[in-house]
Amino acid sequence: MSSKYSVSLEKLLKYNQFEKLYMPKEPEDILITSPDVNRPGLILSGFESYFDKERVNFLGMTEIEYINSIPENERRSRLEMFMSKKPALLIITRSLECPQEILELAAKYEVPIVRSTDSTSRCMAEIIAYLNVELAERITRHGVFVEVYGEGVLILGDSGVGKSETAIELIKRGHRLIADDAVEIKKTTAKTLIGSAPDNIRHFIELRGIGIVNARRIFGMGAVKLSEKIDMVIELEPWDSNKVYDRMGLDNVTKDILGVSVPYTVVPVQPGRNLAIIIEVAAMNNRQKKMGYNAARELMHNLGMVEDVIPQEDEIEMWGTF
Repeated sequence: MSSKYSVSLEKLLKYNQFEKLYMPKEPEDILITSPDVNRPGLILSGFESYFDKERVNFLGMTEIEYINSIPENERRSRLEMFMSKKPALLIITRSLECPQEILELAAKYEVPIVRSTDSTSRCMAEIIAYLNVELAERITRHGVFVEVYGEGVLILGDSGVGKSETAIELIKRGHRLIADDAVEIKKTTAKTLIGSAPDNIRHFIELRGIGIVNARRIFGMGAVKLSEKIDMVIELEPWDSNKVYDRMGLDNVTKDILGVSVPYTVVPVQPGRNLAIIIEVAAMNNRQKKMGYNAARELMHNLGMVEDVIPQEDEIEMWGTF
């Protein structure tokens, strides 16, 4: 299925340093729209059903040897059937020689051809990973995105609640800023969300009363990062005395973003609460939960209220016996 997003061949060429064998027009005018790839063995053998022309196609050693083994009276018609479908891009791997018939048909049907020095499997893996990011389903959310102890923390909340101020405090404490105000979220796999900042506002933070500051220039390169996986969402909201907040953390509450469930926590804001420290603890606690340890459940176990938890001390002793 085609993506509604696209990436120019020029950008792909810069990423992979391919050798250009034939370009029907300028690479920046050629768009790749599908994150899927294909090895055209079936269509070269005569089976053309379900061929997706928007996919990037690879010709490796197996395909080139197969093409060379086709009798001359059939080779041209087989290759023409393939090239007439006008695949989005043809990549020849292992620095193999491109058959002359393919170059001629590429000019006839305007099919771009490039060559890679990598093996077919490695080249395919790199292209798939790259296209999955560039063509991923995405949304933009108002918020702040920071990396805290290796955890990607997306901070949401109404304007003026203190998201940017909290981000500054986290940066001063050694953590890294990814995005402020607008966070671009991409769904790169069925279970993975990657957050980044739009290019035009990257590294900038708005502080009411101060104005716009550049976190990279003030705090240095170690204070910023281009992108990170979203591991948890923290929502900041003004303290509501009539609302009952979760005090145990037994339930694993999640927030749905692009069909992916992400651990979700609401943190009430009021004078005297150090939000930066709270978010640090939340990030460390989230990592412990991912590793299978839940402090709330251990406490309930110690109180005799649940029996399906191994106390932390027992876990240490158990692992120490190996």
